[in-house]
Amino acid sequence: MGLKGCEVELDNPWNTYYAGQTLNGQVKLTFDSPKKVRGIIIRFLGESNTEWTEERNVTTSEGKTENEITNLKGHEEYFKIQYYLLGGKNSSETELPPGTHTYPFTCALPPTLPSSFEGEFGHVRYTIKVTLDRPWKFDQDMKMAFTVIAPVDLNLNPRVKEPFKLELEKSFCCFCCRSGPLSVVTTIPVTGYVSGQIIPISCECDNASNVGINAVKFELRKLVTFHTNQPRSEKRESKCVIAQLSIGPVAAGESRTFTQQLEIPPLPPTNLLNCGIIALDYDLHVECDVSGPHRNLNGKVPITLGTIPLASFKPPAPYTDVPAQVPPHQLDDPSLAPTQPVSPVSPPSGAGGALGWNVADSAGGELYPNIPPPQFVETEYRGTIAGRDDSEHTQIIGDGAFAPRYPTFQFNNATAPPFNR
Repeated sequence: MGLKGCEVELDNPWNTYYAGQTLNGQVKLTFDSPKKVRGIIIRFLGESNTEWTEERNVTTSEGKTENEITNLKGHEEYFKIQYYLLGGKNSSETELPPGTHTYPFTCALPPTLPSSFEGEFGHVRYTIKVTLDRPWKFDQDMKMAFTVIAPVDLNLNPRVKEPFKLELEKSFCCFCCRSGPLSVVTTIPVTGYVSGQIIPISCECDNASNVGINAVKFELRKLVTFHTNQPRSEKRESKCVIAQLSIGPVAAGESRTFTQQLEIPPLPPTNLLNCGIIALDYDLHVECDVSGPHRNLNGKVPITLGTIPLASFKPPAPYTDVPAQVPPHQLDDPSLAPTQPVSPVSPPSGAGGALGWNVADSAGGELYPNIPPPQFVETEYRGTIAGRDDSEHTQIIGDGAFAPRYPTFQFNNATAPPFNR
């Protein structure tokens, strides 16, 4: 058999790196019998691909209508680094004895890489391929994927620090009588968040109409636009509901105010900066489901997802039925009122800071000392690592599926039931 196993071990336990970092690791090849090779090659590749099939009717030169099926593709390459761990292109044949052979490697990642992304019609993916260069035989390839994150500091974007108010209003006509207005006002304190954070939602429903509200639904949506450039330029949009909740009902002539919290799961940051064929956005979609034969009210709030949270944003206080105890000397001076800390202080071990593990976080730690280090958590969407350039001789390390890991923060978010009044 020869090759019994291949392991690629990285110096990051989550196999996750920020753009601009240096990736280090080692390849372990195990043989159960002598193996003849000319060399061992390692290749680091960063690329994005999009692909789907379109059908359309076309008219031939003879005037006939035919169904044309076109396979559309898009491709960008961000970097490719390849070198020999053993031997060389013109080296003589080497026989490797049975056992495990270890080869260290290193790779400096370019600073302008887009974040890893796996989607329905495309991906941004980073892989390591180890090749046994065998003379007069097919090469043997072993391949694995890792995650790259392009840091998005929300503190550098003034637009996401402001509150956002979405106002929906409608009057209904029933049996030739015009009712009073239905007003639904949704407010969030900021529009910039990170994975693991909670979006505090305040919704005021003033129903002066004679039509009841069955529910007001909130959906955090991921909006992806895929582009192709071969054989022609096309685009395809995809919408996916990431998280959702519902409030209500609100009867005709009734007014109610709801406070809700929507937690953000591990997700890639907005926009996939430096990727030209995949665009990524998020929004909070609000839909007011009204009773009877009336059209629902709809609106959306833009959401920007980053990798470094707003240092100035205070998360919602945990829900409790017990009122906060304020010392008597503070009652007359609002400036002395207690405040909710942004987050626990980062540990002084050097592994923390706003940028996370194995990053030169001196700057991040000094700028945002109260932001805890993130965990790196797999997203729910998994892609297949096998790519266009792989052959039947390419072995995928692992189970063949890959889910990127994204920085996810824990702020001791409240999980108790929301407060409605």
